[in-house]
Amino acid sequence: MGTLVDGEWHTDTREMTDEEGEFQRQETTFRDHVRDDPDARFRPEPGRYHLYISRACPWAHGAALVRRLLGLEDAITMDVVDPIREDDGWEFAPGKEGCTEDSIHGADYLREVYVAADPEYTGRVTVPVLWDREEGTIVNNESIDIMRTLADVFPEVGNGVDLYPAGLREEIDAVVDEIYDPVNNGVYRAGFADSQDVHERAVRELFDALDRLDRRLADRRYLVGDRLTLADLRLFPTLVRFDEVYHTHFKCNVRRIEEYEHLWPYLRDVYGTPGVAETVNMRHVKHHYYRSHGGINPKRLVPVGPDPDFEAPHDRERLAGEPPAPLAE
Repeated sequence: MGTLVDGEWHTDTREMTDEEGEFQRQETTFRDHVRDDPDARFRPEPGRYHLYISRACPWAHGAALVRRLLGLEDAITMDVVDPIREDDGWEFAPGKEGCTEDSIHGADYLREVYVAADPEYTGRVTVPVLWDREEGTIVNNESIDIMRTLADVFPEVGNGVDLYPAGLREEIDAVVDEIYDPVNNGVYRAGFADSQDVHERAVRELFDALDRLDRRLADRRYLVGDRLTLADLRLFPTLVRFDEVYHTHFKCNVRRIEEYEHLWPYLRDVYGTPGVAETVNMRHVKHHYYRSHGGINPKRLVPVGPDPDFEAPHDRERLAGEPPAPLAE
């Protein structure tokens, strides 16, 4: 773990916790938006924007999912960092399977991209990052902002799939907010807690929320409305990592997702949506968590299992709801 201070890299192996041992996620800094407005600084133009992600990171996974399901691969280019994050932070390792070079700057580390955007930048170096070639800067490095931006102003640039329907946005945003702290961030609150009480509180809140979601999905195919939306794509990256990583590595072991009556087939249903499975690189996921967090896993051994069968049949089609329109080839 490290951070930039006035554009200079400083290594810090401690996770960020408060005085009570509660994990504190630092707020992201670049929060501009791409807008379909002739007077906007950032406009939705094909070929103008570039996405930096890690296949291991659930936050970056959400952005990659939206890009793929909207068919934006040609309109928004993308680079993938090394899943193993050492003291120097996210690194470009084009020689590794599933990784790329930095095709924009030729940088060795993602922190160089941040400094290119702001030579005096102070803060964490995180993924995803949405880069603007024209302005030569980072537009946004907040995952849900990027997901919303792509779904809001880029559908017509891609295949026209609507993941953020106007009539459902209020409910989608409410569900996204509802799952963020106890689920998406909850696994980190449990795993990086510095006291037993804090860990147990985070685990209770996590499984209370998962239980609620399981009940919600008993009679509906998707979280909001009758179609796959951003709400599902926000939840999916956490669920797909859960049994392989969070259950063991972050000690969220009250139960596995496979043990849930409705969440487990729901996870397989979303995984089976055309385009989704190819965004999942479980080798990157497992090697990142088990080999990057030496304070949690000192020997950095990577478990062999449990290898859930995400392609197993499910019966979710019986419920009302439709997946996105077929993706453009």
